Amino acid sequence: MKKYKNYIIAAGILILGIILGNVFSGGSSETTHKEGEHEYVQDPVTKLWTCSMHPQIRMEKPGKCPICGMTLIPLDTSSDNSSENIAANEIVMNEESYQLANIQTTLVERSKANKEIRLLGRVQPDERRLYSQVSHIPGRIERLYLNFTGEKVSQGQRMVRLYSPDLITAQKELFEAIKSRDVYPQLYTASRNKLKLWKLSDAQIDAIEKSGEVNEQVDIYSDYSGYVMDRKVELGDYIKAGSNLFDIANLSSVWVMFEAYEADIPWIHIGDNVEFTIQAIPGKAFNGKITYVDPFVSSSTRVAKVRVEVKNTDLKLLPEMYANGIIKAKLKNVKDAIIIPKSAVLWTGKRSVVYVKVPHKKTISFVYREIVLGQDMGDFYIVSSGLEAGETVATNGVFRIDASAQLLGQKSMMNPTGAKGATGGMANMPGMNMGGDKPKGDSKTKMSDEEMKNMNSSDKEMDPMKMKDNTDHSKMNDRMDVSKDFQAQLEKVFKQYLTLKDAFTKDDAITAQKSAKELLKAMANVNMKLLKDMDAHDHWMTISKEVLSSATSISKTSDIEKQRSHFKHLSAHLSKAVKLFGVNQQVYEQFCPMADNNNGAFWLSLDKKINNPYLGAKMPTCGSTKTIIKK
Repeated sequence: MKKYKNYIIAAGILILGIILGNVFSGGSSETTHKEGEHEYVQDPVTKLWTCSMHPQIRMEKPGKCPICGMTLIPLDTSSDNSSENIAANEIVMNEESYQLANIQTTLVERSKANKEIRLLGRVQPDERRLYSQVSHIPGRIERLYLNFTGEKVSQGQRMVRLYSPDLITAQKELFEAIKSRDVYPQLYTASRNKLKLWKLSDAQIDAIEKSGEVNEQVDIYSDYSGYVMDRKVELGDYIKAGSNLFDIANLSSVWVMFEAYEADIPWIHIGDNVEFTIQAIPGKAFNGKITYVDPFVSSSTRVAKVRVEVKNTDLKLLPEMYANGIIKAKLKNVKDAIIIPKSAVLWTGKRSVVYVKVPHKKTISFVYREIVLGQDMGDFYIVSSGLEAGETVATNGVFRIDASAQLLGQKSMMNPTGAKGATGGMANMPGMNMGGDKPKGDSKTKMSDEEMKNMNSSDKEMDPMKMKDNTDHSKMNDRMDVSKDFQAQLEKVFKQYLTLKDAFTKDDAITAQKSAKELLKAMANVNMKLLKDMDAHDHWMTISKEVLSSATSISKTSDIEKQRSHFKHLSAHLSKAVKLFGVNQQVYEQFCPMADNNNGAFWLSLDKKINNPYLGAKMPTCGSTKTIIKK
């Protein structure tokens, strides 16, 4: 019992000690806990690294961009973008990438629908002043007073002299009528009128009466003034009454016939003023009013005639002279139209796309927008719908913004639905060493079924045989200046392509599979950093993605018809690479119209002789050489 009592006393002393300790320490356990909280040091925020050309890349460590191989730069996190409510569909760019891409923007404004239309034309005779000088008397031409085309003629001037038996008979009838004029005055009048109907003047008839002799020949006088355009007769010709002797053009007034393309016709109206110059009369400007617009468009040239009437009293304007005209046209019934520069529009043939800058204070970002275009204003388009005045659109570097959107899997010109994997995902391509470093271990990276599906859909989306691509590919058909090292690496890819092509000519699907894998290895060793020019860089990014996609698809199947379908796409894109960068060899681009179920397909060869990879042993010589790509 005493033992338990000692335990109770000890416990009481312990409790009393704790209470006194809390009192003299000047704080509670709660306070101590708070002080401990203030002493906690939070881990520093992890620093991120990005690519100046592909700002969607975010890496926790410095290194190379997985897309283009450029050295990563620190991501500027000094500005807080969270307060600006960045939407998921925005393409965000940092200041450095914005400057490197040379992106320029333009404010969308309302303006009058004015357009300067330039026309080409020719001077033509006024059709209302074209005449045919005919003979009203049958006979034989005894003399020509006008001997050549272009000779000037005045009204009343002698043109030809005729021998006419009918005229001789008519003169004899006149002399007989003169004898009985007092008895039969009507007969006399009828005889004179007969000669008048043959266009003999009263003076000529009076001269015949006065002479009392029959004239066997008679002169034909011009009824018009102008220039001889065409002489229809020769000396000694027999002619009938009404036969055409000369074509005469009066050039005191002429037409200038301009050709207007069908897209410009809605802008052109009767009464519009046209300022024009004549190439043969430098330094002199002419003016005229449009008096006629052709209601028909030529089916062959797709142009309509526009007529301007001009006085030509000094006869300086001669038929068939070339003219250059300018119309400062206005589109009727359109006021305060929304207009944008043409460079702002990416046009696919079905869709017109612009990128609108989002009005953030600190963040640079753009959003995809489809618009409906109206009339063409030369350097500008009228926007029917899709944009509002006051918005800002990108007008330079638009293709690079679109490329970033594709890489992010967002809406873009070639991926209007924004479906993931349709055009993006280059960083995950198998066997692709975008930085130029040698791959570690086996480069045959396995791909998931989903990645294969995405790549196959991309291959169809980007098929150049069935796609009208109006993006900014201004250099797509011109040889670009690249390093010899890059050409040598591309040449190795091309060598593997030829091995693949030869396998198809032999109908050998197994060898084709192996060749496709070797081609992928060669692609992995292509160093994109060797492309210093940004346009070359962008082109190779697009081409390499499609080549890799098609080659991977070939390596995954032993069905030779499926392999050949992918080979068609591979050939089309590799052909672009060979044309752009060269492979130090002369290459023949060949075509078979019966390939791909009579849709036709191209392939590349070093031999001009046809050896068809699509039809193999069935029809090895079907096809022809379409293009020779120079070394």
